[in-house]
This record gives sequence, structure tokens and C-alpha cells, in this order.
Amino acid sequence: MARFLQRLWKDEQGQDIAEYAVMLAVILVIVVGTIRLIGGNANNVFSSVGSAIQ
Repeated sequence: MARFLQRLWKDEQGQDIAEYAVMLAVILVIVVGTIRLIGGNANNVFSSVGSAIQ
């Protein structure tokens, strides 16, 4: 069992995929946060413009 865990610990084959997954998760959090921030402000602007037109 100890040998299996040592082999698993030293195996670097799947590391790239894990790093890309973490990078993608961070990018998604930033994008979603930005969209939520801009989305709320854009909604207010469009509501103001719509009210001014009427």
C-alpha cells in the first residue's frame, strides 16, 4: 500500500490537466463576477434610458 501511495504521489502525468482545471475555474469566477457587476449597472442604465424616452 505504501508503494502504491508513493507511486501515486510521484506520478506527474495528470498534473497538467489539474492545473488547467484550476486556471479555468479562476477565469470563470472572474468572468462571472464581472458580468454580474456590469449586468446590474447595464440594467439600471437601460431602465433610465427607457424611462427618459417615454
